[in-house]
Amino acid sequence: MCFTSTSSRPSNFSFLLLAILQLGISHLSVGQMQQAGRLEIPVPNNENANFSVVAAGQEGLMLYRRLYASPQDKLEITRVDTLFKQVWRGTIEIAKGLQAVKALVHQGYLFVLFKANNIRYADFLIAAVDIADGAYTVYRVNNLIPFGPTEFVVTNEAAFIGGYFNYRPLIVYFNFASQKSKILPGFFNEVGELAQVKPYSDGSVEVIVSSDNYEKKRCLWIRSYDAKGDLSKTIILEPGDKKNLIFGRSINMGNDEQAVVGVYGRFKEYSRGIFIARIGPEGGYRIRYYDYGDLHHFFNYMKAARQERIKQRIERKKIKGKKAKFNYRFIVHEVIKAQDNFIMLGEAFYPKYAYVNGMSQTRILIGYQYTHAVIIGFDDKGNLLWDNSFEIKDVQTPTLGQHVKIQAADDNIYMQYAYANEVRGKIIKGPEIVEGKSSNDLMLKYDDDVIKGSEYENSKLDYWYGKKLFIYGVQQIRNNSLSRANGTRKVFFINKILYK
Repeated sequence: MCFTSTSSRPSNFSFLLLAILQLGISHLSVGQMQQAGRLEIPVPNNENANFSVVAAGQEGLMLYRRLYASPQDKLEITRVDTLFKQVWRGTIEIAKGLQAVKALVHQGYLFVLFKANNIRYADFLIAAVDIADGAYTVYRVNNLIPFGPTEFVVTNEAAFIGGYFNYRPLIVYFNFASQKSKILPGFFNEVGELAQVKPYSDGSVEVIVSSDNYEKKRCLWIRSYDAKGDLSKTIILEPGDKKNLIFGRSINMGNDEQAVVGVYGRFKEYSRGIFIARIGPEGGYRIRYYDYGDLHHFFNYMKAARQERIKQRIERKKIKGKKAKFNYRFIVHEVIKAQDNFIMLGEAFYPKYAYVNGMSQTRILIGYQYTHAVIIGFDDKGNLLWDNSFEIKDVQTPTLGQHVKIQAADDNIYMQYAYANEVRGKIIKGPEIVEGKSSNDLMLKYDDDVIKGSEYENSKLDYWYGKKLFIYGVQQIRNNSLSRANGTRKVFFINKILYK
């Protein structure tokens, strides 16, 4: 691999970065969504943009993409600041058989994880790029078991690479100083699912795995590892009678206590509600279960008539001393602290299938359709305080991921997600709706710009720094006020978004 760094002058950049430092404002009656700047990179019509973006906090954004060349390809990396001004650009030569599969920013470095396309080669490569000037170091991670990485976290001392081999989760630990690697103890034995790999500031990492115990009940195995990758603690959350703990994420609550919030169900594929487990310093725990029918706003995404039928069904069951049971596919994305309490955000979805050549017996998974996001508040005892929800319309993706982002400001919580060329939002205050569903078109470069028909790729929304977010994607834009030669353009764009 080799790296070349260029100056920050845009004239040296083969694809001109156009930073439009203007302020576009879409008014909301309570919170104002502001689009504080836009970056455009022209893309030839016959090419894919192929850009990935990683937030670097107040240091800006890191953009990278693969450039195909001979004899070796290049990974082009560009850093722009928070005003979308280019700071530097460089390239790393990469072998044809390597693929950049994960990237993140940690302590002033962009870490890019590479994996060979040929599954017989199990080793990984990690490029650590200094975001200040583009200087970099490449590390080889020796690995004996070939697997596709699904998790990648970095601490000050090490990298943790997680994935599956023969449906069994495993995590490879790599120490940057010694350049030695190992498989973390406690893995590679049972079939299971990696629910969370969470790093902490002291270099330790917590891993949550959903797996069956000897009674064939789905439990959550919470393993803590120190900075050297040694197992320091194991806690097993076991469900109550006729329940399975399907998925969960954790948060530290202070005083050596933590909470794990997730979903449970009678069976292992579909969930029937949300659980909150409070774990004490010695590992003792208490789990509280909340059926979806117990939540006040879980079904608000439905049309009024259907929602009313659901409520009547719940009431009829209550009169008989029973509970209405609802089965959902649901994934927990975030558990955060907000003032003196805690917030969980999750999304409900269902898989979409297509039949092969009209054959009714053969179908393939084509993606996931999302229905709504659910947000709950709970206290440091694990008691549910309130719940709310936000309908997700029209979003279908080939892989599972988080779409709704939340920002807590004072007593309000801003919920938003990207669809096509707009940002859809909702503002809540606990169980109350402060501002109903809204839709804000993305700011374009010129006043006469319009999106060309339905020619766009789904945009993505992500956290940036402070209360800022960014949205990015590809657009085909038409401007009839310009000449025919300049009237249409295809661009990769990034818009900066904030609420005031």
